[in-house]
Amino acid sequence: MISEFCLKRQVHFYETDAAGIVHFSVFFRYVEEAEHAMWRAAGLSIAPPNASVGFPRVAANFDFLRPLYFEDEFEVHLRITRKSSRSLSYGATIEKDGNALARGTLTIACVQKLAGGPMQSATIPAEIANAFEVATPEAVKG
Repeated sequence: MISEFCLKRQVHFYETDAAGIVHFSVFFRYVEEAEHAMWRAAGLSIAPPNASVGFPRVAANFDFLRPLYFEDEFEVHLRITRKSSRSLSYGATIEKDGNALARGTLTIACVQKLAGGPMQSATIPAEIANAFEVATPEAVKG
């Protein structure tokens, strides 16, 4: 079971503003990129073709502590902070050289996709639920 994951990355030019600083909205993409890599590390895809369930984002936030610049190398530390029968919550820390640049959270909910109808809350399928566990307190990075 996976409870945390680290994605190593470098800032691309298109992710920055005119001053060469990463635009705030890109931090959410970094977390989603790490999330998808975490799922792949568990042998899963968050959006396989013809899936009967999906995982829309229902809550997200970030606190920005320091800027991230073009060509900076950084890490996205993602950990599972909460797991219920219908949702997963992640805590994320974006770091450069061991220093926190931003901290945030993301919550996804499992929904059933109904043909021609609205999405409906659903129980996370066992093969997905069994692949993830909540990180222990000592595993949480600060």
